[in-house]
Amino acid sequence: MSSKPIIIAPSVFACDFSRIGEEITRIEKAGADWFHVDIMDGHFVDNFTMGPAVTEAIYKVATVPLDVHLMIERPDHFFPRFQPFVRNVTFHVEAPCDTKATARAIRDSGCTAGLAISPPTPFEKVEPFLDQIDLLLVMTVNPGFGGQAFIPETMEKVKAAKKIREQQGLDFHIEVDGGIRPDTARVATEAGANVLVAGTAIFQSQDPVKEIAELRGRE
Repeated sequence: MSSKPIIIAPSVFACDFSRIGEEITRIEKAGADWFHVDIMDGHFVDNFTMGPAVTEAIYKVATVPLDVHLMIERPDHFFPRFQPFVRNVTFHVEAPCDTKATARAIRDSGCTAGLAISPPTPFEKVEPFLDQIDLLLVMTVNPGFGGQAFIPETMEKVKAAKKIREQQGLDFHIEVDGGIRPDTARVATEAGANVLVAGTAIFQSQDPVKEIAELRGRE
């Protein structure tokens, strides 16, 4: 298990966008700690979502922090447009930008910096940056679309990150995103994750209070 408190970050990507304000309020009341906001540009991943205007709208309704996940080709250029509305900005190690400089710029802007890694990417790609970030997002599905099945092999990255965090006395969160439900949440937290992103499991639940409690490991 992770030594850090479990944080539940529902993914707004799975909400009913025709009534997004109501959805945010409903799920926050059910026990959300953060909201996870996926940004896709149609280039880095083969899908589009929302931009700064919708992120600002979520910010105006939510009273918990926003955790933005930039699945875009130019996170170094575009993150300042989201910065006023979010607490954490995560970008991909696979993005064609200077990883170290981008993480530093995000931190200098007043946000915490997260780094994401996709399932096919070797863990060694993020290892040099773990002492320069506040959150490591281990994608447990291939990024771009919701509703995919959890990839169990990604837990090796979670375990490796936890080991390095302990060995080096670091303090970054370990977040997982993709196919997270109560059963896979248990697998992820046992491996060392402490931030759980879940979309359809929460927003489409008939009882989101119960769903969030079960994700935390409380029956």
